[in-house]
Amino acid sequence: MFDAFESPGRFWRGNLHGHSSRSDGALTPGEVCARYRQAGYDFVSISDHFLSKFDFPVTDTTPFRMKGFTTLLGAELHPKATSRGDMWHIVAAGLPPDFAPTGETETGPEIARRAADAGAFVALAHPLWSQLTEADGLAVEAAHAVEIYNHKAQIETDRGDGIYLWDALLHAGRRVSAIASDDSHWHNADAFAGWIMVKAEENTPQALIAALKHGAFYASQGPEIHAIARDGDAIEVACSPASSIILAGDLTWRERMVGAGLTRARLPLASERGGWRRLIVRDAMGRRAWSNPLWLDG
Repeated sequence: MFDAFESPGRFWRGNLHGHSSRSDGALTPGEVCARYRQAGYDFVSISDHFLSKFDFPVTDTTPFRMKGFTTLLGAELHPKATSRGDMWHIVAAGLPPDFAPTGETETGPEIARRAADAGAFVALAHPLWSQLTEADGLAVEAAHAVEIYNHKAQIETDRGDGIYLWDALLHAGRRVSAIASDDSHWHNADAFAGWIMVKAEENTPQALIAALKHGAFYASQGPEIHAIARDGDAIEVACSPASSIILAGDLTWRERMVGAGLTRARLPLASERGGWRRLIVRDAMGRRAWSNPLWLDG
């Protein structure tokens, strides 16, 4: 099911990946929260680098919660090493403030499991920039999501897209969601370009984390997805004006509508093809929004 559009509540806009002066960001945690709040975000997670040189921070943003704006405690976890020998980049939102430092021999899959067991929502960060392989992704069984758009990686290295890993994991049967994030550090214009819209009844840390784990959200660079509903053997979509509305699935399978100012589409599921489907809405500027997967056996 497309849980984000069938769950009760409303959509809340947030960023799960960004940094402050508690690690290598240019702004204090309070300034980061204020910038996102003033930009119309409903929540943010500051994911400072969980490294010994920064004293393994789970940055305390609770003082910056206020009516209409909340925060999730989080960090970007960096155990060694991926299959290519580099450190892992694993974003965890909803960590306890006393989350223990990375163990000397702790692996990426192990710390991801420890974070998930501690209550966090766990995502593999900027996989293209990190050069994660499909084997790396499959090894992290506790990951709830893949970061399929990272704005900082895009503007600084042209490696901000992680869809290759998401699709590979979906093809392998792994039921993972997808997030878009800024990875803001505030040294340049690296904010407000990738976010998630989470469907929950309340804008509270507990409600948001529960919705994230349930997959009740979509990711966006700008377009809005207003509704997705299954009608028999088709998907009906309502969205902000788009130049293309695409339903993607296993291997090369897809259905699409292409035009100017599209706001509705009805796309056949072709359920005999099996597997999964996910929706992409692209606007006239090339910005995208992505639904989480619909599994046809569910």
